[in-house]
Amino acid sequence: MTRAVSLAAAMLLGLNQAAFAEESAQTSTSAQEMQIKQAVENMQRASIHGPHKIDLGEQAVLNLPQGFTYIPPQQAAVFMRALGNRVDNSYFYGLVFHDAVSGFISIEYDKAGYIKDDDAKDWNADELLSNLQEGTKAGNKERSEKGIAPIEVLGWVEKPAYDEASHRLIWSAAIRNIGSNVPEKEQGVNYNTYLLGREGYLSLNLVTDRGTVEQEKPLAKTLLNAVTFNDGKKYSDFNASTDKIAEYGLAALIGGLAAKKLGLLALIGVTLLKFWKLAAIAVAAFAMGVKKLLFRKKAE
Repeated sequence: MTRAVSLAAAMLLGLNQAAFAEESAQTSTSAQEMQIKQAVENMQRASIHGPHKIDLGEQAVLNLPQGFTYIPPQQAAVFMRALGNRVDNSYFYGLVFHDAVSGFISIEYDKAGYIKDDDAKDWNADELLSNLQEGTKAGNKERSEKGIAPIEVLGWVEKPAYDEASHRLIWSAAIRNIGSNVPEKEQGVNYNTYLLGREGYLSLNLVTDRGTVEQEKPLAKTLLNAVTFNDGKKYSDFNASTDKIAEYGLAALIGGLAAKKLGLLALIGVTLLKFWKLAAIAVAAFAMGVKKLLFRKKAE
């Protein structure tokens, strides 16, 4: 075989391999898009529009305000998994959407026990940020093993604030994929709100981007204020002689524990924003946008 023929054969083989790789990638992407499309259609059928009373297991009640749309855990979990997120049905209570929110709010409950909040009096925001950043670095190893891009915490969007009277905690950090050059307004944001109870805590995590988070904060807080623990499950119902005390304090909800979930939810937010804000590059079935589908009246 001449050198020229060998070179031509090698080029042809390379082109075939590239074409096969491209076709495989397109097939994989198309399959995921179809999964997401089906999941969104199922969510639309199961959607509950406020005002409406939503039971959050046996722990609490969400008095869903007007303008918000709630997706039950079963349908919401399928959607989350289609985007590559891990969801445990034992603690996942569903998703909430709002037409003025570019992402969504994920509701979870952790039966960790009664969390002592006395450390909130002495915490330091810079130290908490350092803990979050270190915890995120440690979590990058697991992300890499799962094929998820490593992330970094850039800084506070809103420093941690705890209301001792209502037992509510709020904090938010900006994050991005390491090495990413995305504009600041497109950086992922998890706006975290928590409500402590007798046996654990509820978390309502707004997944959005830095460019819209400021106007969406009030809506996240409105939803947090719409949640109340049932009688016997409230923080004030704690019985020191019988109840389990959590193995960690309030600061852990801002440090290592939070870092485990931080990146994946942020990546999901970026995925959703691509569908919603850049519909031109989405598949044809998604051209109308996820939010339009969710907020259509069922009568249509």
